[in-house]
Amino acid sequence: MGMFSRLSDIINSNLNAMLDKAEDPQKVVRLIIQEMEDTLVEVRSAAARAIADRKELERRSAAAGREVEEWQRRAELAVSKGRDDLAAAALAEKQRSQDEGNALERQRNELDSGLAKLNDDIAALQGKLADARSRQKSLERRHNTAAQRLEVRRRVHDERVNNALGRMDYYERRLEQLEGKVESYDLGKTQDLHREFADLEAGERVQDELTALKARLAGNKPNAAE
Repeated sequence: MGMFSRLSDIINSNLNAMLDKAEDPQKVVRLIIQEMEDTLVEVRSAAARAIADRKELERRSAAAGREVEEWQRRAELAVSKGRDDLAAAALAEKQRSQDEGNALERQRNELDSGLAKLNDDIAALQGKLADARSRQKSLERRHNTAAQRLEVRRRVHDERVNNALGRMDYYERRLEQLEGKVESYDLGKTQDLHREFADLEAGERVQDELTALKARLAGNKPNAAE
């Protein structure tokens, strides 16, 4: 992209629109400022070259003017000496110098117009650059503020999460303690139940022995009728 095309794009650009479309406005502003600064350096260099060219044209134009005067003087001298041939030649050279001077004057006028345009572009670019730099400082302050607020929010959020998790762990421990108490009572009941069954089985064996004993004694008893 040419310097003046890029300069026109920068000067005519809507900085707010560019920032609205940007994902990272702060980065975009830095890039815009860098582009403006680079372009401003190029424009000033072009203006410096144009000023140097204008000085050269002024010097050459002044030299052409002096030649016109010199050939005019020679033409008058030749006429005074009766040398019309030399006078005609001097007038021809005078005309050539005048034509060269007129051409140089037209070039200088064109260069002046270009310098005026460069001056306007530099002024416009400096205004845009000042606005961008001001916007950069504002964005940096907003970015820092937002980053600090985000850090505070994140820290508060982490603390709330940690507190919530801590409370969950606390309630889980309480629940485990309660479950342990319940299981301790169940363990006692299970032990008593085993004992009851053991007693029941022992009583059944005693009853069986008692029945057998009664039967045996009844079989050995003498018959009363005898």
